[in-house]
Amino acid sequence: MSPSDGPASPAANPLLSASGRPVPANWKAVLTVIWTGQAFSIVTSYAAGYAAIWYITETTGSPMMLSLAAMVSILPTGLFSPFGGVLADRFNRRSIMLVSDGAVGLLSALLGLIIWRGQISLPLIMVVIAIRGVAQAFHGPALTAAMPLLAPQRHLLRINSLNQMLWSLAGIGAPALGIFLYSTIGFHSVMFLDAAGAVLACAGLALARIPTVRDHDLTGRHVWRDLGEGVKVIRSNGGLARLMLICTLGMVLFSPIGSLLPLMTYDHFSGDGYKASLIEAVFGAAMLIGSFVLLAWGGGRRHVLLVLGSGLAVGLTTFGCGLLKPDMFVGFAVLCAAMGLVCAFYNGPLMTVLQRHTPEAKMGRVMGLFGSVMSLAAPIGLVISGLVAERTGIASWFLISGAAIVLLTIPACLTRQVIALDAPLAVPAPEAAE
Repeated sequence: MSPSDGPASPAANPLLSASGRPVPANWKAVLTVIWTGQAFSIVTSYAAGYAAIWYITETTGSPMMLSLAAMVSILPTGLFSPFGGVLADRFNRRSIMLVSDGAVGLLSALLGLIIWRGQISLPLIMVVIAIRGVAQAFHGPALTAAMPLLAPQRHLLRINSLNQMLWSLAGIGAPALGIFLYSTIGFHSVMFLDAAGAVLACAGLALARIPTVRDHDLTGRHVWRDLGEGVKVIRSNGGLARLMLICTLGMVLFSPIGSLLPLMTYDHFSGDGYKASLIEAVFGAAMLIGSFVLLAWGGGRRHVLLVLGSGLAVGLTTFGCGLLKPDMFVGFAVLCAAMGLVCAFYNGPLMTVLQRHTPEAKMGRVMGLFGSVMSLAAPIGLVISGLVAERTGIASWFLISGAAIVLLTIPACLTRQVIALDAPLAVPAPEAAE
């Protein structure tokens, strides 16, 4: 399969991508090949990550070390994503993904050999986790910036929903897979499996063709000025800037909930490990169902309303969890299911709105900045929620964050600039592909 790097003839192929360029007749096959490889890589990476967490748990038993591992994973992605976005606008996005996936595969294979020889250590694990975070910082913006070049406008939300669905599936099954393989055939085997997943991801990318779109104004300029151009793109669209600010603050408020669900089960409802795992499974399964629904439906045309509506629903369900009495665990499970379901209608539409309103030659920088902000919002939220929950109780954070999310979202629903983001756009004139 070798679709052309350049745009096809509009007369022969009138279907346009979300960025306004003709797509090849076999665009579905191209995306299938890419996403098949990425799916294997996502599952094996998740499994390897949880195997590493289990190793840290077994060898240290320290909550502080587990928290440090989480920070080491998140911070490199947050700090380096903007620079990954710059590279995505300077070079071929497929090449960046190939290098990132290849680096992770090589790193996993080397770590597997080191573990097999019995030379593993905690500092080495931390270094590997950090490097994987850096690789993700370059891979993520390139992938999200490439999708509008390949998918027709009316299918873009489905593609983003597919991405979310894959991560949901990995989040449900891969932890158990990683720990099972770790316990049965050894830590080194999980790392070798991750290397194999990276090889499949590279194979999928190598078989596909993604147009090279460069912002020629970048030539010879400093990286910080290039990043500034990404900021200008966001600031020039008042509705988009407001939506991103609201989503960032919402991420700070909501991101700790995932980490606090087990503690809420244990501390507030006096539950055990079984009940905690049940809540995690219910949330993940509901989010997966929501992703399937969005994938089949396509999301309609009011993507901003989907984002804001799901934000309101998340706030209300979170607030409701905080109102429950200790003997109302079943109600907690029902609300967590509703929360997971509506979360599925948030991420995919939000990404689609950003892609629709960003010029293709500057897509990498905007996606990199957005990924950085979202990544850094999570640890900030964890710190704030930890301080509040420590003083006032775990249930109080659900009340506070839920109410704050609702109060944050309602004004956005009444802001014309934000709602206007759903208005039809003129088909953009594509940059020349190389």
